[in-house]
Order: sequence, then structure tokens, then C-alpha cells
Amino acid sequence: MGTLSIVALIALVAILFVMSGLKVIRQSETKIIERLGRYHSTLSSGINIIWPILDRPRKVYVRQTVRGLRGDVTIVKMSDVIDLREQVYDFPEQSVITKDNVTTRINALLYFQITDPFKSVYEIDNLPNAIEKLTQTTLRNIIGELELDETLTSRDTINQKLRSVLDDATNKWGVKINRVELQDITPPETVRDAMEQQMQAERERRAKILKAEGEKASMILQSEGQKESQVNRARADKESQILIAQGEAEAKILQAEAEAKAIERVADALRQTNSDPAAYQLAVKYIETLKEMATGNATKTVYLPYEATNVLGSLGTIKELFKQQ
Repeated sequence: MGTLSIVALIALVAILFVMSGLKVIRQSETKIIERLGRYHSTLSSGINIIWPILDRPRKVYVRQTVRGLRGDVTIVKMSDVIDLREQVYDFPEQSVITKDNVTTRINALLYFQITDPFKSVYEIDNLPNAIEKLTQTTLRNIIGELELDETLTSRDTINQKLRSVLDDATNKWGVKINRVELQDITPPETVRDAMEQQMQAERERRAKILKAEGEKASMILQSEGQKESQVNRARADKESQILIAQGEAEAKILQAEAEAKAIERVADALRQTNSDPAAYQLAVKYIETLKEMATGNATKTVYLPYEATNVLGSLGTIKELFKQQ
């Protein structure tokens, strides 16, 4: 029985020894194995076998977020597992000073991935703390070169500069910085109030400009409408005057044609009596003038030129016509 107990104990110890040397690594994780204090190997995902006494996993600092009573809390602890997936660090707000001496609070998100576990363990002591401090100092340097207005409007530029600087600095640590995002940029309350007043003044200025432009456009349209109306009125007056002139011209032409026909007929009749048509026309004009002068109730004395009596006397051939007049 004593021999069997010893054999069973040895078998149990052997089984425990083998089990302790059997390491199962999950996908996207790894472990750094040291043999007698020196680097030995980097375990891959799956089943790996090590010597339990000679080989030991190297423990490193890892950053982990746990949920507490007051919300999520970020802690740093020791672990022998190295996560190869992309990780995100949500840094707390920090105060930075811009180029124009404005103290601003900024918090950032950092997305990174461990690409070389060996460098992440042996090139830096505390990787999470080193990344956080490097991000904070780099962010202060970049913001210190910009004024507040540029900081508020140039987030993409700040993100690109910050990612480039951090990627170059963490390359020797076996870390790849994928991207950096600035979550909030919070200026002091006095600056925010001034910015709000400035924005309100800018809105009022734009409103006044738009109103003035609208009034200007309205006045221009009204002036153009009045001008067009005057042009149309002048054009209508011109056309009306042209039509009136054309009508008067046509009336005069018709009247002249009628008088010409009448004179022609009178001349034909006078030729038959061997009388002068010109003397006839002159006599008619004298008679019409005398008729106008004699019109009225008042007694009038009319003086006739000597030549008029000669003209009237020469028209003996139309004596009957004078009687009718």
C-alpha cells in the first residue's frame, strides 16, 4: 500500500507538472516566455507546451476599464497575456494652453495595436502609462502652436499631426497608432460667452446685409420697372403721335386732292369762257376773307385794296356766282 501511494503521488505530480506546462492561447493573444529569466519564445494561439519550472510567462502592465458604482473606471494591472487586437484608450480631460494663452480642456481617444510583443515588453516598462503620457505631451505641443480659433476649426489637422507624431514615437515599442480622435474641446466659460456674443453679432450682421441686399434688389427692380414703364409710355406716345400725324397727312392729302379736282373742274369751266383761273382763285380767297371780316352783329367798315377791285372786276364771267355768295 505504501508503494502504491508513492506511485500514485508521483503520477499525480507528473500530471500536474504536465498540465502546468500546457498553455492554451486564445486567438489574437500571446504570451512572452522567459527561461531562467531570459527571453525564450513568443507563444502563438492554440496549444503550447513549456517547462513549468524553467519557463515562466513575463507579466506586463495592461490597462482595463471596469464598471463601478460611479461609472466606468480605468485601472492598470499586471497580466501575462498580451492582447494583439486594436485597443482604445479614453484619456481623461487635460488642460492645454493655446498659442494665444487660452486655457482649454481637451480629452482624446487613441486607437492603437501591438504589432511586436517582444518590443512592447522589453523596449518599454509600462506601455499604457508611456502611451498616455506621450499622448498628453504631444497634444500640448501641437495645441500650443495653434490659436483657439484654429484649435476649434482644425480637428482633422490636429488628429493627423498627433497620430503621425505618436506613430513615429511608438514604433520602437512595437505599437502601431491607427488613429487619434479629439472628443471635446472646452474653452473657458468667459471665452464661450464671448464666442456666443460674437456669433450672435455675426448673425445679426448677416441678417442686416441680407436685408440691405433685398432692399437694394427691390429698388433696382422698381427702378427698372419704372424705366421700362416710361419707355413703354414714350413708345406708345410716339406711336400715337405717328398715327395722328399719318392721319393728318392723309387728311391733308385727301383735302388737297379734292381741292385739286375742284380747281381742275373750275379751270375747265373757265377755259370755256376764256377767263383766267388764277384770277378766279384769288377772287374766291378775297370773298372768303371778306365773309369772315363781315361776320358779326356790329356795323363794320371794310377797306379793300385797289388791286382787289380789279380782281373782282375781272370776274364778270362768274357774276352769278358772286350774287349767290
